[in-house]
Amino acid sequence: MGTTIFTVMSALAAEEGALNLSQGFPDFDGPPALLELVQHYLTHGYNQYPPMAGVLALREAIAAKVLDLYGCTVNPETEVTVTSGATEALFCAIHALVRSGDEVILLDPAYDSYEPAVRLAGGVAKHIPLRPPDYRVDWDQVRAALTPRTRLAIINSPHNPTGTVWEAEDVRSLEALALRFGFYVLSDEVYEHIIFDGRPHQSLCRYPDLWRRSFVVSSFGKTYHVTGWKIGYCVAPARLTEEFRKIHQFVTFTSNTPVQHGLADFLAAHPEHHLQLGAFYQRKRDLFCSLLAGGRFSVKPSAGTYFQLLGYGDLTDEGDSELAIRLTKEAKIASIPTSIFYADRADHKMLRFCFCKDDDTLRRGAEILLGL
Repeated sequence: MGTTIFTVMSALAAEEGALNLSQGFPDFDGPPALLELVQHYLTHGYNQYPPMAGVLALREAIAAKVLDLYGCTVNPETEVTVTSGATEALFCAIHALVRSGDEVILLDPAYDSYEPAVRLAGGVAKHIPLRPPDYRVDWDQVRAALTPRTRLAIINSPHNPTGTVWEAEDVRSLEALALRFGFYVLSDEVYEHIIFDGRPHQSLCRYPDLWRRSFVVSSFGKTYHVTGWKIGYCVAPARLTEEFRKIHQFVTFTSNTPVQHGLADFLAAHPEHHLQLGAFYQRKRDLFCSLLAGGRFSVKPSAGTYFQLLGYGDLTDEGDSELAIRLTKEAKIASIPTSIFYADRADHKMLRFCFCKDDDTLRRGAEILLGL
């Protein structure tokens, strides 16, 4: 395994003094009330180990949110686990299930932490490609890839890097296959609140039969603009959570105590934040896309996440990795090449840019891109 593309491009952006629209972190801070709550707990004696599964108040707040949004009743004691970021939760879920020789379905372009965890567990990744412009799942192709060794399917909606969002029919297709063939599902839902144009989020928590065979992972860093805090969580049925925690206890054991307490209070007191997050980022998506209108990049507005794909086929025939590096060095703007997320390195002449930035930053980025 090499170094993740996010580290590579962010380091190159810093070295070149480029505008970093590659790695997905905001250039603005989290809600002031949340920062104040964490500061309170930091200075009032909440600095020792919390329970291995996470601060109970936070697990209770997560359970309340899952019930409110998705109608799914989960037990905060036995079915919710707080983790050191969503990446840890993904790793623990994979290692809770996958054994040597087990096969895991990945939908490419796939986030780059999935396959390394599968391989470290001794599993074998089977890649199903999603193709532009719509990046929809070909369920006949998924079915053809299933074998008696299929143990797990990893899905991601809203999807990084494409910004696509699953429909209910996608979940029903997955559910039918999972129940028939007996595999489990790991659902990466870290952008669950960042969906646009009135679309609902099709969390697996909405589907009782499928949820009983699923791990559902989310992230506070994405929701509250505090990616550096690295606090995520996993919701899963008790029998799966039990296996999940066997791994979690030896990976990080537990996570930052004052941050957990602050998040618990804020989540309970300010649900309007996550309820309004989609509208907040839709304004930024619309601004970024409108600024690029008339330029040489093709733009299909993202349906979710805070990422926007830009097609550059009318600009150059360069490979996307080469172009991303050249633009960082010469134009001083950093992006992520999408071919890096395909096992076959399929190059569709697409670059991923993040728009979780101040409006002035987006205007500066668009000005650079329009000048190419």
